[in-house]
Amino acid sequence: MRFNHRYTVVFKAKVGFATLCESRSLGEVVQLKLTAEVLVLLREEYVPREPPAEENGNESILEVIRTVELRREREGGLGLSVKGGQEHKLPALISRIVPNQAAAKTQQLFVGDAILKVNGENIEAYSHDQVIETLRSAGDVVTLSVKYFKPAAVFLNKSSNSVPRLEKSWVIYSSIPLLYANLTRYRSGTDKLRSNAFELVGVDGTTSGVLQFDDNHSLAEWMAAITNNINSLLTQMIEFMGWSQQRGSPGTNAQPWSPKFIALKGPDIHLFDMPPMQARDWERCDTVFHVYECMFKILQDSELVDDKQNCCSVQTTSKETIYLSLESRAELLQLERAWYRTNHGAIARLKTYLWTYKFSRLKGSSDDGKQRLKLHFSTDTPGQVDAKEVECSSLQLLLFCIHAFLSAKLASVDPSFLANY
Repeated sequence: MRFNHRYTVVFKAKVGFATLCESRSLGEVVQLKLTAEVLVLLREEYVPREPPAEENGNESILEVIRTVELRREREGGLGLSVKGGQEHKLPALISRIVPNQAAAKTQQLFVGDAILKVNGENIEAYSHDQVIETLRSAGDVVTLSVKYFKPAAVFLNKSSNSVPRLEKSWVIYSSIPLLYANLTRYRSGTDKLRSNAFELVGVDGTTSGVLQFDDNHSLAEWMAAITNNINSLLTQMIEFMGWSQQRGSPGTNAQPWSPKFIALKGPDIHLFDMPPMQARDWERCDTVFHVYECMFKILQDSELVDDKQNCCSVQTTSKETIYLSLESRAELLQLERAWYRTNHGAIARLKTYLWTYKFSRLKGSSDDGKQRLKLHFSTDTPGQVDAKEVECSSLQLLLFCIHAFLSAKLASVDPSFLANY
């Protein structure tokens, strides 16, 4: 078996509406946005806005009950303080919102908001201590139903007597990653089809809930678009799969060559004794390396260790060199092409940079042979050089990564490079 991606991946983008039927909010209309990698669900919520100077305060907002979702943080919790309670003949009132913590990050809660429900549980008749205990035990994701209580707000927030102005806006409710996602029309654990509805479950456990559409045509369009993007991601992620022979360590009593199944998937090279048959087989693979931390090389005749032909080496940062042989020259070149495409895709997905320079500005380098590398870049000032020193636990790892970035750079500036591969 050999799989090699040789065609252009086409993703579909799509925007529309559906009814979220099974969630904390039953029968809620949500907006769907499909991208190459995620399905995003948006819900319509009230968000604050700054009113024009000439407008008067909008008192009608006082009658609105708002639903706000918070995500508890490890430090700071929900990021709010509460006063009031039944013993004070007051509702539970938000008396303080801690800047840059959970409540503040929602931008939907205000000092003076009365908390009516916690995760759907009515707390209007609770004492202060009962409210605090309910909030503490509400879990990591807490849904509050709140209503602005102006008399208390004026007292609690003396810096402003104004009512917050809110307007409806579509805000992100959840995002489901498409890679390895499961799209199904069946009710969980049964053979019963849902009517004009499906559920998308991500590999990380996030779910869209049951999304229902107005007609069968809309359902089919959305399922086709999502399925296309899932399959495109899988095609993009697996560049090469096939059998090879691996050379064992010299001096052992075992056979010098043994079969190994190679897979280039995502940013990694995997070597299996048996092909992966289930998703968990990928996680259990003992021999996995990032391609951009390795050096791939097709061996010349003078570099062969015996009469086995069509060989290559993968030098890893653990100072291990993996010797592989493929059945034909064509298969060896196919693996080389897949390696370059895998490296280019992996580098393109990396988003973290300490600093950036054009490779054309690299004028020289030096290292101590152990952990430190110094790179010299030209600057806009003639004759001036900017030196950058990098310290790494493995200098070889750093050099392999630089080589990988150079290869990826060549692929990005020369369209024919990847086309030829």
